[in-house]
Amino acid sequence: MIGPRRIIMALAFPLALSGCVTGDDYSRNEAGFISVANKTASVEAKETVWIQNQNQARSAGAQVKSLLARTKPLDVETAVQIALLNNKGLQAAYADLGDRAADAWQSTMFINPTVSFGTTGIGTPELQAFKTIEGMITTNILALATKSRDVAIADTRFRQAQLTAAVRTLQVAADTRRAWIGAVAAWENVGQLQRAQATADAASELAAKLGETGAMTKGAQAREHVFVAEIAGETAKARLAARLAKEELTRLMGLWGSELDYQVPNSLPPLPKSVAKRDTIEAEALRNRIDLQVAKLELEATAKSYGLTEATRYVTDLEILTGFETEREIEDDEKKTRTTAQVELEFAIPIFDTGKARMRKAEVAYMRAANLLAEKAVNVRSEARSAYEAYRSNYDIARHYRNNVVPLRAKVEEESLLTYNGMITNTFELLTDTRDKINSILLSVNAKRDFWLAEANLAPAIYGGGATNASAETEVAAASGSGGGGGH
Repeated sequence: MIGPRRIIMALAFPLALSGCVTGDDYSRNEAGFISVANKTASVEAKETVWIQNQNQARSAGAQVKSLLARTKPLDVETAVQIALLNNKGLQAAYADLGDRAADAWQSTMFINPTVSFGTTGIGTPELQAFKTIEGMITTNILALATKSRDVAIADTRFRQAQLTAAVRTLQVAADTRRAWIGAVAAWENVGQLQRAQATADAASELAAKLGETGAMTKGAQAREHVFVAEIAGETAKARLAARLAKEELTRLMGLWGSELDYQVPNSLPPLPKSVAKRDTIEAEALRNRIDLQVAKLELEATAKSYGLTEATRYVTDLEILTGFETEREIEDDEKKTRTTAQVELEFAIPIFDTGKARMRKAEVAYMRAANLLAEKAVNVRSEARSAYEAYRSNYDIARHYRNNVVPLRAKVEEESLLTYNGMITNTFELLTDTRDKINSILLSVNAKRDFWLAEANLAPAIYGGGATNASAETEVAAASGSGGGGGH
């Protein structure tokens, strides 16, 4: 038999090499999320939570219900706050952060040594006259030598995961803001078409009465009626687009069941008196874009991985084996026992694989990361310029429709009505002018929507979190004659 002291002595050497590492993966997860929350709060000034248990889920749910109850109709800032509390995809992104935190913590742990025991001479009395007991402990000393590099790489990946989670948070906030703008603009279009339909209905009734007296031909009456029918079709189409836009907002906020009974405003806010000047928007974007920081960390991690590959180019596994061998012989009824210590070094001889392929692969990965970073820097500058150009130009366009096109169309309709009452122009000309005025109003609403969307895209251009989808905007734009009434 082997005494406990010998076993302890056999284990002592590899355990002394591995050291004693302690840590707390939960606290590391919390530290990672706190960094994400602080970074996103500096941009959005909103609270975000990582829900990890039932109590936190109930608390977040109660907060969402409270926000919905006290904010009627739902404003854009409340919608963004609800999404940050309730979006399940965002919670999945935070879980990825926790997974990366666990990887970083795991990297600080050394590989467990392998212990093996064996014996011969078990069985017949003849074999038991000569018994050998062997024990061996194996430790990868190359892993110990490169431990600091592994920890550095894992830490870089962890910081990268923090920034990625922050980008995802900003994406959810930006998508929700855009979806709210799209939904409100769609319902505003509905409201405009409903008002136009009321006017068209009155004209249609007048045409029918004039027809009864013989003052209007059947062709002229048909023009009146088809105008009413077309307006009704456009209104139904606009209402559908508005409902779809609201559903996009609902998905981003993660609402369901009784929570769906919320309303958005009937119209977008008016245009501001002036636009903000962002002459240094390119420099701001280069300094603050979180996705650019992620690309920088990718290059850093790849460089560290390249160094690790270079360090292990020739020898990838280097193991030290420590153990013992105890032999027992029985001769002339006398037992003799002899114990011998063993130390072995085991590694692969790089005859065929000299590591050139692995080195080339690491070099290519580094070049790839470097070029992606350079591309990202170019794109960030361009995206910042484009965002400000869209913001500035859409403001001018929206003001042009508000100050020039719509007032002129209203004046044309007013004059047309006066001449119609004086029997100078016919009903068809009046309806044409009315239709043109409706189209101008809808174009004005859409121009205002485009401005607010451009304004919402400024922050993502500077800090990151650009559009992941544009479904709400696309749906509203596809039905350019849609927008906001009651009961939605």
